[in-house]
Amino acid sequence: MQLINEKGVMAMIHKLGQVMVYVNDQDKAVTFWCDMLEFTIVADQKTDNGMRWVEIAPSKESETSIVLHNKAKVAEMEPEINLGTPSLMFYSDKIELLYEKLAENNFPVGEITKLPSGRVFNFADYEGNYFAVMEKFIEK
Repeated sequence: MQLINEKGVMAMIHKLGQVMVYVNDQDKAVTFWCDMLEFTIVADQKTDNGMRWVEIAPSKESETSIVLHNKAKVAEMEPEINLGTPSLMFYSDKIELLYEKLAENNFPVGEITKLPSGRVFNFADYEGNYFAVMEKFIEK
């Protein structure tokens, strides 16, 4: 795939493929993402170095996925890696349903706020990692 950027040069990177999220308990993380947010498991296997590779996404057809890595093992193998949680914004057409589901299951949620581009709220997973979800306004 060849993409030409604004400078008329072929882009070296053409899309975001995976986001690494480092967690203390991969099983709990899978339960949260799949039960609360209805993500799908794309892969769950052991790597050659003995680490567990858990890849999830909104659907198997999604272009971008999240890999849930064991934080302690990554820190041991690659101590220079930043293990902080990335700031992620998800899009949803069911913002109220998602908000209610998270709140009813006692996960921290912020108020739904209206921005120029849509409505958004923040939520936290079982480890206290915060993420955001937006319902984008339809442009007319």
